[in-house]
Amino acid sequence: MSSRRAEVTRNTKETQITLSVNLDGTGTSRIDTGLPFLDHMLEQVARHGLIDFALVAKGDLHIDAHHTVEDIGITLGQAFARAAGDKKGIRRYGHAYVPLDEALSRVVVDFSGRPGLEYHVDFPRARVGEFDVDLVHEFFQGFCNHALVTLHVDCLRGKNAHHNAETIFKAFGRALRMALEVDPRAPDVVPSTKGSL
Repeated sequence: MSSRRAEVTRNTKETQITLSVNLDGTGTSRIDTGLPFLDHMLEQVARHGLIDFALVAKGDLHIDAHHTVEDIGITLGQAFARAAGDKKGIRRYGHAYVPLDEALSRVVVDFSGRPGLEYHVDFPRARVGEFDVDLVHEFFQGFCNHALVTLHVDCLRGKNAHHNAETIFKAFGRALRMALEVDPRAPDVVPSTKGSL
């Protein structure tokens, strides 16, 4: 199988982002977004997804974090789409339940070639530190639209906003890991009766 890596650069008047990903990594990451909480969440994706990535983002944080978070989701989605290539051999579907103390989240992903997000998360407060939790949705919407995946994100329970977010991102990493794993029984087969995704 060819190397499943990609590099993406995004430069707009609002953000400048450089990103490299390796889907067959060990979970190492170098992340600097200017948003420490988001850095922490993306480290969870890398570690639990066994995906290596290096990400540097500079955004118009003097306005707010919206453009930066959304554009990181977009860029990450583009990188995953490129790295997955024709999707031959992948398992396609992935799911994970992840607990953290009282919180429990479920994430299910399908590398379907069709963007779709079902997001059902109620945070008990509006911010974790300085981070606006509304932006978690914007991150996943950007990712879905550009990775061309169907994604279901459900926080099933939790009273601590940090725990809720962390279970979501850890489950996201685990679900990606499962979906992108190469099936040794069909390493050259696109997992669709259509023959393409």
